[in-house]
Amino acid sequence: MMLGGTPSEVNPNSLWLNSRGMWLSYTIAVLLLHLILLSFPFLSVAWVWTLTNVSHNTAMFIILHIVKGTPWETADQGKVRYLTHWEQIDNGEQFTATRKFLTVVPIILFFLTSFYTKYDSTHFFVNFAFLVLVLLPKMPQFHML
Repeated sequence: MMLGGTPSEVNPNSLWLNSRGMWLSYTIAVLLLHLILLSFPFLSVAWVWTLTNVSHNTAMFIILHIVKGTPWETADQGKVRYLTHWEQIDNGEQFTATRKFLTVVPIILFFLTSFYTKYDSTHFFVNFAFLVLVLLPKMPQFHML
């Protein structure tokens, strides 16, 4: 948090992920996305679930695993400049509660999507591909590559 214009020790790029109510807000945002897609009458329930899963995983892939650096000045003298948002969460510590939450949400969404699409093979392969897309970069083996 920047107070008085001076950089703090905590990276503000990942500080918001540990704030109070973030998990609930995140879940509500995914639910709202699903309800908005559900309001389109020309989309079937199966396609709405698939679109929810695909759009969520695509957005999370871009936000967490492609975008690098931090928009705020930090006290680390540019050390996080080449790190993705995922690598900056909790100062790079693996298997924290926030990282586990951000890993479990796509898995739960995949299971829900598979159930509501009645395990149709087309939907299953599309959803599985996007699940792999968002889970692979979260593995510790890919940290700071």
